[in-house]
Amino acid sequence: MKAISIQGIDFGCIKAGVVLLLLTSCSAFKPTQLIAEPPLLQKWELQPGDQVANYPVTGGLGDISIALNGKTVYAPSDGDAYIDKRGCVYFASAETPAYFFRLCGLKSPKLGRLQARDAIATAETLQFAALLKQSDDKWALVEPDKSLLERMLKH
Repeated sequence: MKAISIQGIDFGCIKAGVVLLLLTSCSAFKPTQLIAEPPLLQKWELQPGDQVANYPVTGGLGDISIALNGKTVYAPSDGDAYIDKRGCVYFASAETPAYFFRLCGLKSPKLGRLQARDAIATAETLQFAALLKQSDDKWALVEPDKSLLERMLKH
């Protein structure tokens, strides 16, 4: 079959190009689709999702722990919610294009396209981390903005 090129990426068959075109042209996000964990500048031995003595690690260095006692976490702006293989949700928005917000400890999160103030999920304890994209395509954990957290926790 003839190879095609889409934005500098060569594919060995037309089917792959059609699949890529369909995936990138649709605004729909499949809730079962996993997002790859962003590569972090800082790497610690224990990460959210790891196990210690058969107990799940829900946060780590760089995370803010907030005791929500079953209360709801809301989308701070219009954006998209994704989930990684460890069960942490990543929220991305055009309002804050250089940031990912990682939310661990959520129960049955709503994924995909969200509007500002949409409920994402509830949590007993929210483990929140703000990640800022660096020039080398890695992500640095940074101090979150208090007003952003307030928007996520108040309806």
